[in-house]
Amino acid sequence: MSVRTSAALAPKAARPRRRRPPAIGFVSLGCAKALVDSERILTRLRAEGYTIAPSYEGADLVVVNTCGFLLSAREESLEAIGEALAENGKVIVTGCLGAEPERILAEHPRVLAVTGPQQYDAVLEAIHAQLPPPHAPFLELVPAHGLKLTPRHYAYLKISEGCRNRCSFCIIPKLRGDLVSRPLPEVLAEAESLVEAGVKEILVISQDSSAYGLDLRYAPARWRGRELESRFLDLCRELGRLGVWVRLHYVYPYPHVDQVVPLMAEGKILPYLDIPFQHASPRILKAMRRPAAAERTLERIREWRRICPELAIRSTFIVGFPGESEAEFAELLTFLEEARLDRVGCFTFEPVEGAAASALPDQVPEEVAEERRARLMALQEKISAERLAAKVGRLEPVLVDGPDEEGRTLARTRFDAPEVDGRVILDATVPPGTLLDVRITGSDAHDLFASVEDDRPSP
Repeated sequence: MSVRTSAALAPKAARPRRRRPPAIGFVSLGCAKALVDSERILTRLRAEGYTIAPSYEGADLVVVNTCGFLLSAREESLEAIGEALAENGKVIVTGCLGAEPERILAEHPRVLAVTGPQQYDAVLEAIHAQLPPPHAPFLELVPAHGLKLTPRHYAYLKISEGCRNRCSFCIIPKLRGDLVSRPLPEVLAEAESLVEAGVKEILVISQDSSAYGLDLRYAPARWRGRELESRFLDLCRELGRLGVWVRLHYVYPYPHVDQVVPLMAEGKILPYLDIPFQHASPRILKAMRRPAAAERTLERIREWRRICPELAIRSTFIVGFPGESEAEFAELLTFLEEARLDRVGCFTFEPVEGAAASALPDQVPEEVAEERRARLMALQEKISAERLAAKVGRLEPVLVDGPDEEGRTLARTRFDAPEVDGRVILDATVPPGTLLDVRITGSDAHDLFASVEDDRPSP
């Protein structure tokens, strides 16, 4: 499942509309993969001389990058389109929901154009038709790594598009197509550029990161004088040479993932795996059409932790899948008790138009699914609290994200990804992007508290 994030425009500001150079407003909804799409579009716009407007009032035109995975995400996207139309009036829609233009136009007929996911050229063409670019491009205004919507000290690195799996609850392949891995040298060149720009943490993302290179048949590639193969392991090895935090997201538990864990034990990449297990009942996993469902997951988790004792595992689960019995839900709770995962997200099953699971019999009542979700999260909160408490007293490296609305300095350990995991609340003011060692002094169910013992940035 995706975790939705948004980068939205501010409300109207009381200042004159800018006319030249033309200004584009941008609303980005959805997961981190959609965020990368937004960054690519913004980078091309900036290269052509457009400016990026921080408010609806300051924009000559607004682009809304939508999410269309879940019903709730579609509704959020449609609301965002409506807001942009009301606040600005000139709106182009792209992204996953753009794969269904008739749905968008039925509710918002004033939209100027609709393009689907990853259709970067089509978005630019639609913008050009409404708002021609300046005559002279301002290429010097665009950094080599492109424009980013994340803080300067971390960035997402998307290694592939689409997905080769056909999970019964998901329509991502219909929206974004089959797996298309980026060439390995291209990925590594972007990663190097990010590091040169000062990025301290690279978050590797795709729909199925561990399937990287499968569509390329693991084609040979040459990089910095080394002969490589276009596969997940070689990618991780090379990223581990960059000297920054490298965090792996959306990793399916294929057998070859076992080969990556030693890199974590060696400190080459972060001891962190984001694996969407989704369930633990063999029958439910089969009904979900989950890849690697037959793997002996608990045994593999134990082996991973034997190799890398510090390994943190994050996962997501779906409860209330059609036909899920109380006994099968109990299997999932037992799995959590034994696996002792560090971070867990849980969703109730939501029928998605076009997904095979939506037509399955024995749909679980919404109130039953929600009750199961609450029980699962209560159990996981206890497990998470225990695992965090075990870190109290330890000296841990953290990456500082900056102050919160209360003025506290927030940071993250190697075991926590931005936005979706916990935080470390520091007892001192430290600039964002600083890597430093702290002493963990306390914990609760979600976060850690720490004192700064060395406020010098790590080299």
